[in-house]
Amino acid sequence: MTNNSTIAKEEIFGQALSAISFDTEEEALELANDTEFGLSSAVFTTDLEKGISFARKVESGMTHVNEQTVKDEETMPFGGEKASGLEHYNDEWALEEFTTVKWISVQKKKENIFFEMD
Repeated sequence: MTNNSTIAKEEIFGQALSAISFDTEEEALELANDTEFGLSSAVFTTDLEKGISFARKVESGMTHVNEQTVKDEETMPFGGEKASGLEHYNDEWALEEFTTVKWISVQKKKENIFFEMD
């Protein structure tokens, strides 16, 4: 299969596995980020430090190292990047995503707010 295959380009919600071979870590990152979607991803490796470093570069709302891609914890932000997800929600992130902060100022007394200049 290639990175231009439908299963590689579209967001799949189901039990499916696609495998694309690569030669270098840079090529793997390019393949992983070559999509308009970015909800969740996973990196499987025996070198955890390298896996964490790689995970930081993946353009995805969530990247799990040596874990499944379907993971949701109420205290962690859940959401995607690019054309995936509804921003981030859960816990405090929901407040930011679903509320708007606005300052409203009201003058209750009639005061002379004009100043005479000499």
